[in-house]
Amino acid sequence: MAVAGCSSSDTAPDQVGSAVPASTTYPLTIENCGHSVTVDAPPQRAVSLNQGSTEILLSLGLADRMVGTATWTDPVRDNLAADNARVPRLADNKPSFEVVLGTEPDFVSASFGGTLGQGGVAERDQFDRLGVPSYLSPTDCDGKNDDGVNADGNRTEPLTMDSVYKEIRELAAIFDVRERGEGLVGELRQRHEAAAHEIDASNVSLAFWFADTSTPYVAGCCGSSGIITDSVGAKNVFDDTGNEWPQVSWEAVLDRDPTALVLGDLSRRSIAGDALDSKIEFLESDPVTQRLSAVRNKRYIVVNGADMNPSIRTIDGIEKVADALRRWNRGS
Repeated sequence: MAVAGCSSSDTAPDQVGSAVPASTTYPLTIENCGHSVTVDAPPQRAVSLNQGSTEILLSLGLADRMVGTATWTDPVRDNLAADNARVPRLADNKPSFEVVLGTEPDFVSASFGGTLGQGGVAERDQFDRLGVPSYLSPTDCDGKNDDGVNADGNRTEPLTMDSVYKEIRELAAIFDVRERGEGLVGELRQRHEAAAHEIDASNVSLAFWFADTSTPYVAGCCGSSGIITDSVGAKNVFDDTGNEWPQVSWEAVLDRDPTALVLGDLSRRSIAGDALDSKIEFLESDPVTQRLSAVRNKRYIVVNGADMNPSIRTIDGIEKVADALRRWNRGS
């Protein structure tokens, strides 16, 4: 690993740029994941159904206009904890449709079609019939199959941070806080550039393990983990699959034998291997995983589960991976 290398990063120019109007004209209509969303006024009673969406709204200073959050994998970012404490948590996981409606929302947002869609809290048409606009993160639509939202399925194009920036800007427009949105995008871009240009790990291979000890969910080529890998110049050993989180065998992981393992430390407890200590205990006791070079050398890079999801936390993941690789390069 070479410090301060010329690793790749997401540096595509903004589609909107600094010429964004300072205020929103209503009614505002946005085409969102194949769904037309019309907002007649800035929402005052918003519910966010996933942690990623929640942290964007909190980062935009909108806690006073939120009446509920749900579906958490990790603690909220430290800088958002005070504002988050002011917003009721409807459920750690998916709340019922009735619980969401009980908050009398005037806007609902989500990060994943598995939450806002078939099999989730409710389908978007159900909110439409009640006059409640809904918004789904473009990260769960952009570059996916023709049916629009495909949960953790195949991506036809690699995810980039531009989809996250698009989400920030569109939510900022909906809530009429466009300048805050531009400020947040600028901050994230600066952090991304700083982390991506401090390390060149072109001789390092990584595997990202989210959860499940029996048939682990590992990251494919093209989701949030792909952004992290590309940003530090490393190789994802499962970059030959477009599936966002394929389940594989441990023998397949051993066959590809990554230099290091990026381990998600999830605060939820719904699948074996959610917590970091259970991951490490399994890796160091299972007869197959014991043979991994990363396990023998204890090359573990710890991130939050939220850092592996497409959101502002993707930048946190880049920083944590870059920091670990830099420390190993220095022998610390």
